[in-house]
Amino acid sequence: MVPQNRSQTEPDPRSTPLAVVATTGMIADAVTQIAGPFVQVRGLMGSGVDPHSYRQTRSDIVAMVRADLVLWHGLYLEAQMEEFLLKLGHRRAAVAVAESLPASVLMPYGQYENRFDPHVWMAPMLWADVITAVEAALIAAMPQHAEALAQAAARHRAEIAALHGYATAALDQIPDAARVLLTAHDAFGYFGRAYGLEVIGIQGISTQSEAGLNRIGQLVDMLVARDIRAVFVESSVSDRNIRALIEGCAAQGHRLAIGGELFSDAMGPPGTYEATYIGMLDHNITTIARALGADVPPRGMNGQLGGHA
Repeated sequence: MVPQNRSQTEPDPRSTPLAVVATTGMIADAVTQIAGPFVQVRGLMGSGVDPHSYRQTRSDIVAMVRADLVLWHGLYLEAQMEEFLLKLGHRRAAVAVAESLPASVLMPYGQYENRFDPHVWMAPMLWADVITAVEAALIAAMPQHAEALAQAAARHRAEIAALHGYATAALDQIPDAARVLLTAHDAFGYFGRAYGLEVIGIQGISTQSEAGLNRIGQLVDMLVARDIRAVFVESSVSDRNIRALIEGCAAQGHRLAIGGELFSDAMGPPGTYEATYIGMLDHNITTIARALGADVPPRGMNGQLGGHA
């Protein structure tokens, strides 16, 4: 009896793409960079979406329940989804990749005990360690592709190391008096720690916190006293508080300008260079450095800012 060809009976599991759901765009990009040919990846949170307040939709639930692998950030970033994701982990392979980082490298989350700032993607070399956790989860799900996955992950970590080198060179140029990064919410703590910038967020680490009139007034007084002239808006956070700061400074005769829009909790529009992790950080680094006085390439590290991926 001649055996039937597998393609005429059932698909070869080695060639069937793995169905992966990633909560954030940053994780979805990591999966694509490491396992692009071997997966079908769905990112739940697109450009401009705030992960702190995002709630899973019915279609999200269906996608996650049916997925071969679910990768989520953890560290309480997906605050409104965490209960569901923890329960899902009892039924499906669901990995909180950022929780692979040791507590010793994490920053505290305000006054909350045993909670940490989740915005670790802002420091490239921390994110490189998260890439290792993504790599491990993918290899566990597809051991037959282990060698190819490991090679792709190593290549991506090398790209991230080059990004860190560019950031260091660009941000080191900022004059001491201008090394203040003021943004809509406190998402840049790891970035500031990595590159020696003082970071001030109008809101707290979560966009669910509110900035009252007293907070706005205190910041206006600080900006005027220290002659800080640039402030940054974020793509996934309302600019209402930033506008209040500008108006408050103007009332005191101080000109405060918007230094640019930064990507904080979500990446750029689909199909653009900024919709990749490298592009997102390249944009932020270049925008911040230029606004605060550094001489940087107009289109960033790779000459691709404002272009297609």
